[in-house]
Amino acid sequence: MHPRYPPNVASPLPPPGAAMLTETTTRELPEPLSLRRMIGPGIIAVGIGMAAGEIILWPYLTAIGGLGLLWLAFTTLAVQFVINMEIERYTLATGQTVIGGFSRWWKGWGILICLAGAFQYVWPGWATSGSTVFTYLIGGGDPVWITVASLVIVGLLLSLSKVVYKTVERVETVKVALTLFFLAVVVVFVISLNTWGDGAKATVTEFGQIPDGITFTMLLSAIGAAGAGGVHNLVLSNWIRDKRYGMGAHVPRLISPITGQEEAAGGGDRYTFPMDETSLSRWKVWWKRANAEHLVTFVAVCFVTIGVMSLLAYETLFGRGDLKSDPSFLRIQGDIFQAEVGSWLKLLFLAVGAVSLWAAAMGLLDIIGRVASDFLRRNYLEGSTRWTEPRLYLIVVWAEIVLGSMILLAGFSQPLGLLIVSTCAASVVTLLYSILLVRLNTRDLPAPVRMKGWRLGGMIVAIAFYGFFAVAMVVTQIDKL
Repeated sequence: MHPRYPPNVASPLPPPGAAMLTETTTRELPEPLSLRRMIGPGIIAVGIGMAAGEIILWPYLTAIGGLGLLWLAFTTLAVQFVINMEIERYTLATGQTVIGGFSRWWKGWGILICLAGAFQYVWPGWATSGSTVFTYLIGGGDPVWITVASLVIVGLLLSLSKVVYKTVERVETVKVALTLFFLAVVVVFVISLNTWGDGAKATVTEFGQIPDGITFTMLLSAIGAAGAGGVHNLVLSNWIRDKRYGMGAHVPRLISPITGQEEAAGGGDRYTFPMDETSLSRWKVWWKRANAEHLVTFVAVCFVTIGVMSLLAYETLFGRGDLKSDPSFLRIQGDIFQAEVGSWLKLLFLAVGAVSLWAAAMGLLDIIGRVASDFLRRNYLEGSTRWTEPRLYLIVVWAEIVLGSMILLAGFSQPLGLLIVSTCAASVVTLLYSILLVRLNTRDLPAPVRMKGWRLGGMIVAIAFYGFFAVAMVVTQIDKL
């Protein structure tokens, strides 16, 4: 039985040599929220992820290689569900982010992940792609300057939001709704029954096969862009805290220092709850509902989006010899919609594509801002009254905007190239923290709430999955030298 301590009293530290470790404060596990009130973090995750992969990378791979890779997209989503729920498990049980958990052993893990996130998202591929699609919609314009302007607008929205989480949730919810509406339209007007049959057949009969013309670098990029990937997944910790999941209810939310009153810290960085019958009964409900929320809002929506967008690319683009490795294939696709259905569908397609990619850029800025500000505050600036987490968040967000704009203005503005760099980095980062998660959730949580059974087996499969493709990419690149 896990020892009990009075509320708000720090429990003793582990024995010397166990880790370098912050104290743990014991508080009650709150009553579970209703499933309806828990909906949100999965929508944000899918809203941000529903961009580079679903709109550009997976349709592009389908256009050049056919439907033989759908099995990989669906396998990736299954693996990510297991990973994401282990991220949520730790924060549900402790109120601490998983990066905070990793940093309890060694601060270097947090530094490495923050740097990896900065590298992954400093390349403004999503915003640039959105601006490129926007130029197709309006018939001209400079994507670079449109991107810089869009990044500044996104930065202002994040800076002026009273509760940042609520703004991001609303934007991504609208985006997901618009995208699902578009998918319903193309299912009715564009995708034929034969294409549906080809997709189902390829998913089964070509499982485990790689179509000709698809490199391991492209595969690793596609895996990183299926659903979420990289640091994107880790920020589920921050989002479920701000949504008041479990012990995250004891942690202050991210409030704009410009338009809102910052919340006072609650007396600790990491919490635990008494391992008694009442608390464990609540825990089971929290865990069941968190799984249901993520399965419905993240996995199911990603599954539908990748599947339908890939079928759409197969229906309209497969077999063409004039496709380039940039978003120009979206313009070709739009022209086909105009010719076969009407100009209204072309306009809808391009508008949804541009909005979707810009909304993703907003979410990605939120991600790196949260990761870096939480790490810096908890590890280096905890006692500072000046450098609060919201202020650090805004500094990081605007630093990303400035760096991204400088990259574009320096001439590195090829969208698909930027996306491949970002998403390859995401897959490698996912491999790293999957290994760390196994240790975190099997050793640093009380026995009744630890990872075990098929969840542990699923994490081992996830490590093998990402590890195989990462090693294969490295070997392939070495062979080219």
